[in-house]
Formats: sequence, structure tokens, C-alpha cells
Amino acid sequence: MLDQIISRGKKATRDGFGAGLHAIGQQNPDVVALCADLIGSLKMQAFIKDFPERFFQVGVAEANMMGIAAGLATGGKIPFTGTFANFSTGRVYDQIRQSIAYSHKNVKVCASHAGVTLGEDGATHQILEDIGLMKMLPGFTVINPCDYHQTKLATMAIAEHDGPVYLRFGRPSWPMFTDENAKFEIGKAILMNEGSDVTIIATGHLVWKAVEAAKQLAQEGISVELINIHTIKPLDDEAILDSVSKTRCVVTAEEHQRHGGLGDSVAQLLARKMPVPMEYVAVNDSFGESGKPDQLLAKYGLDTPNIVAAAQNVLKRKAVRV
Repeated sequence: MLDQIISRGKKATRDGFGAGLHAIGQQNPDVVALCADLIGSLKMQAFIKDFPERFFQVGVAEANMMGIAAGLATGGKIPFTGTFANFSTGRVYDQIRQSIAYSHKNVKVCASHAGVTLGEDGATHQILEDIGLMKMLPGFTVINPCDYHQTKLATMAIAEHDGPVYLRFGRPSWPMFTDENAKFEIGKAILMNEGSDVTIIATGHLVWKAVEAAKQLAQEGISVELINIHTIKPLDDEAILDSVSKTRCVVTAEEHQRHGGLGDSVAQLLARKMPVPMEYVAVNDSFGESGKPDQLLAKYGLDTPNIVAAAQNVLKRKAVRV
């Protein structure tokens, strides 16, 4: 299966959001879009061109945008809000909690430029805490797709989901390697490769890095079971437990703080159901900085060699337990 996972060019995941928003706008007249002065960055131009009466430019007023979105949802619309991930979560957490989550409004909080791959904009914009913030809100679904195709499909799928959603995506051009015609199921993990030695569970941009790591490990005779987790909440407990019951060790990989992200969700599940050796590939309690995306992934321990090393370490720990 690994040999069949190849890059078919590059596009940013934020482009997938723009394409998905336009597509669902064509299908569902209740879909409306709001933006906080970042139309180009969120790739909303096609939606605005075809549905200008269903678009609301709120300016640099993100808190107001969340309140307006809650009101539109109360009136039966399906609002998609768009701004940078830092402004979609940390800046407006009170408004999201009080006006959207508490009353379970059908608002889709769509957030670009997440993680260190934002690059040169630096630590103030490279939010690494957003998944933790949003998954703690009762009733919120949290989705972090891995490439252009999956982001487009996720954007379309969340329009059909009744309830608040946080959709996270990024700025850089990134390999496209998933099936553009695949069915996107919220809460359903994707088994990308079957293996017997170690489970690697990855999300977002790091799914591609995990693919590269799995191929390298295979050359060393290590059999990797690779899982693409696009939905962090609700987590696909069954897929994770089925895999770990075979491999008896796991590595998680994410472009997020070690505290509060995918790894913590997996660790909570395994602590309750199936304790096994586990390693995290995540940012270790620090802010980011300005730089090129690939340089920052390497500096903060999020690239292919770090996933390979984590797998080798967890295999050593499994051997000691045996």
C-alpha cells in the first residue's frame, strides 16, 4: 500500500477549503460565508463571485464575526467563518464558547495558517494550541485534514453535519496524495497502510511526513501500520484500538503543541483501554518563530527523521516490555 501513496503535485490545504466552500455553496443555498478581512488568504473569491448576497465582510472584527455567525445559524443559515487559526480561536474563544458552543449553534469555524508551516509570519500567528482549545468545547467537532483533496471533501462534509465544527488547514503548498473522489466520513480514520510492528497515527500536514517515514522504516524491515486521523474529535477509538492491539506500540504525529493535541487524545484512550508504549511527535512546550516551513518543521522536531526516530524508540521500549 505504501508504494501506491505518491504525491501528485502540490496545492495548499487552504485552496481545498476555497474549492469546497464554492462547491457546497452551489449545492446548498443556506450556506453563507463570513470573513475578517482575509478573503485572499482564505481563498473565498470564487464563492463571493457567484454568491455575493451570501457573503459578509466583517473587517478586522473577529469577535463580531462569531456573534454574527451565531445569529445567522439561529435563523437557519449554515455560516462558514474564515480567518487565520490564531484569530479563529484564541482571539475569540469567549464568543465561540458563549454564543456558539453553549447553545450548539450550527457554525463552521474555518481556520487557515495554522502551525509552524505558516512560516515567516512568526510565533504571534503560528498558533499551536488551537486543537486543544477547540476540542475541549462540549459538542464541538474538530477536523484537521492532510492535503488539498481531503480539505475540499471535509469542507463539503461539514456543511451536512448538524452542529459546530472547527476546521483547521494551512498556508503552504503541500503534496496531494489522497483520493479526490474518496468519501469523507467525519469521525472515521483512514487506514493508509497495514503493518504489524508499530502504529503511526498522524494528522494534518504531518500525514505526508508520516508516509515518508513509513517508507523509510519499511526499507529497514520495520512494518508500519499508518493511520490518517483527520477528525480529532470525535476520535475513531475503534480504528486506533484495532491497530494497537496488533502492533502494541504507537507514535502520534501532529503540527501542534504536545499538550492538548491529537497525542493527548490517543493517550487518554490507550490509558483507559490498552496501555502500550507511546511516543509523541509534536512541539514540546514552545512557541514558533519566523522561517521557511520545512526548516521550522525540522527545528521543532516535526519532520520525517523525527517520526522515524520516534518509531525506533517506541519499538525499543516495546522490546523491553516483552
